[in-house]
Amino acid sequence: MSNLDNDPFYLRYYTGHSGKHGHEFLEFEYSHGRLRYANNSNYRNDSLIRKEMWIGPLVVKELKRIVESSEITKEDDTNWPKKNIVGKQELEIRVGNDHIAFETAKIGSLVDIQDSEDPEGLRVFYYLVQDLKASSPPYITRIY
Repeated sequence: MSNLDNDPFYLRYYTGHSGKHGHEFLEFEYSHGRLRYANNSNYRNDSLIRKEMWIGPLVVKELKRIVESSEITKEDDTNWPKKNIVGKQELEIRVGNDHIAFETAKIGSLVDIQDSEDPEGLRVFYYLVQDLKASSPPYITRIY
């Protein structure tokens, strides 16, 4: 039994929408040493991609560091744009004694953040998601 088995750290990110190509989404989830990834794009008859891998303590430590240094647990999504026809994003994190779950509309550009009711909080969310994608295994950065 490894230390990761008892570690309550949890991370899940989802972005997706339903449209003319059906339900298209990107999702990754980390829990107890296991990283799962799913990407469904029906554009040009692409198929669902699912990957799963075990990651070591150093990668988990870096994920935690990224999350904690972002200070995302101090944010509140009450004034963030609500999900809409363009889609939604979800982020759930359990780290230390904190457990957060956010939902917001997809962010098309930094202009969307500036024009929101909570640009500072939404900017923290946006950059955290970018950092998580950049620090994850290469196939996680494939966006539909």
